[in-house]
Amino acid sequence: MGQLRDLYPHQQEALDQLRQSIMAGKSRPLLQAPTGAGKTVLAAHIVTGIRRRMKRVCFVVPSLGLIDQTFDRFVENGIDPADMGVIQGDHHWRRPQAPIQIATAQTLARRDLPEVDFVVVDEAHIRFDVVSDWMAAKPEVKFIGLSATPWSKGLGKFYDDLIKPVSLSWLIDNGYLSKFRVFAPSKPDLDGVRTVKGDYHEGDLDERVNQPKLVADIVETWLARGERRPTLCFAVNRRHAKALHDQFSACGVASEYVDANTPRDERDAIGKRLAAGDVQVVVNIGTLTTGIDWDVRCLILARPTKSESLFVQIIGRALRTAAGKDDAIILDHSDTHMRLGMVTDIDFDLDMGRKDKPSARKAKEKSALLPKCCPSCAALMPVLSKSCVACGYEMPILTGIVEVDGDLVEMGRDGRAAGRVIDMLAKMPRRSVYAQLNQMRWQSGKQRGWVAHKYRAIFGTWPSNSFHDHEIEDPSPEVRAWVRSENIRWAKSRQARNGAEVIDAV
Repeated sequence: MGQLRDLYPHQQEALDQLRQSIMAGKSRPLLQAPTGAGKTVLAAHIVTGIRRRMKRVCFVVPSLGLIDQTFDRFVENGIDPADMGVIQGDHHWRRPQAPIQIATAQTLARRDLPEVDFVVVDEAHIRFDVVSDWMAAKPEVKFIGLSATPWSKGLGKFYDDLIKPVSLSWLIDNGYLSKFRVFAPSKPDLDGVRTVKGDYHEGDLDERVNQPKLVADIVETWLARGERRPTLCFAVNRRHAKALHDQFSACGVASEYVDANTPRDERDAIGKRLAAGDVQVVVNIGTLTTGIDWDVRCLILARPTKSESLFVQIIGRALRTAAGKDDAIILDHSDTHMRLGMVTDIDFDLDMGRKDKPSARKAKEKSALLPKCCPSCAALMPVLSKSCVACGYEMPILTGIVEVDGDLVEMGRDGRAAGRVIDMLAKMPRRSVYAQLNQMRWQSGKQRGWVAHKYRAIFGTWPSNSFHDHEIEDPSPEVRAWVRSENIRWAKSRQARNGAEVIDAV
């Protein structure tokens, strides 16, 4: 065996916790290593540790493109090529007797499984029947899962210990990953888009996002906000990617396109051109979510997703550190941050696939505080922030009011009452009223349900599913007046019930 690279303290901690898990009797541990935590280096140490015990190991990867890349990375990390063989097609490094086998799950499904003592499953959140069946057929074989996002439904039925030695936030705070800024300048209308296998239907998405105006807006936003940084753009499908590529080219931006059919050598050449500055934007369709270490300093998310795993994998492409890189810029045209939250706040335990009880995921989703959008520059910021870190915009704060007799009514310019405020609100655009109520909710610290109930009181129905928490507008005098009157009414009714003078109006 060659000389392994030294581990960082958090990597050594991960390896120690994995060893402790196996020594404690766990035979199916799953190591969660966030994007940029050095999973390849950890994998090399794991494989080397197995070989030092004179055991055979199979390292399973989810795609053809990762075969040679894994082989090369293992060599770079000190593993002797003579100890390795490849199980994939007619690969030139096919050596069945080698103690370390690197295989794709797809090839294993069509061949006899190798006789090994350990199986290390890379990107273990991607489920393959051949791996699950292998686990069931060979209980004496130890399986070690590796993943940045081990949150697939039912994964807990196959792995018996989730090891989480370090978080994405910790890696950023301690300089192992890059800080990032998120802008949400526009969003597609996803109302009515079907869901297939937990994510948006690709054809429906294409119809919604592949619109000339939306495509043009993505390019215009990059020109205004992207600072001409090396950029990855994630599109829905080939048609959408082509439209984006053509729009960037029409605006004089050097761009390239990558998909699953792009040969590895061509993909590597594109990465080198991006690093050299000959290419500024690389548009892809989900193929650059894993297995690349390019110096990406801006990322365009033009593909909406419901998958937390895919979302975190995508954003992770921009979080690797590099010389001269102060932060990464994320341009989210998919509304994903506003629906799923910031990637640093997303984390779950192993999903056991139960249907009879609410999962921990659902409970966490309900309690999570989603970010809010700065009305000045469209940067996203924590919900409790009073100012925008990107542009310095100060969020206005609503002040309290004094109780007066009677309901508050909006006065016309002539000083006369202009009619019941609620009747006026019912004639206003519903999305606008929702956004104004949302602004008041953020400023007063109300719960999410407050907006929905106030909206229903005005319009007699619940808000549309297409309305989102980040939609905010400065409240109009009519909205302010009505909320004040409702608060006063509530305070008076409470006083009458309790016999106490309680005024809690906002």
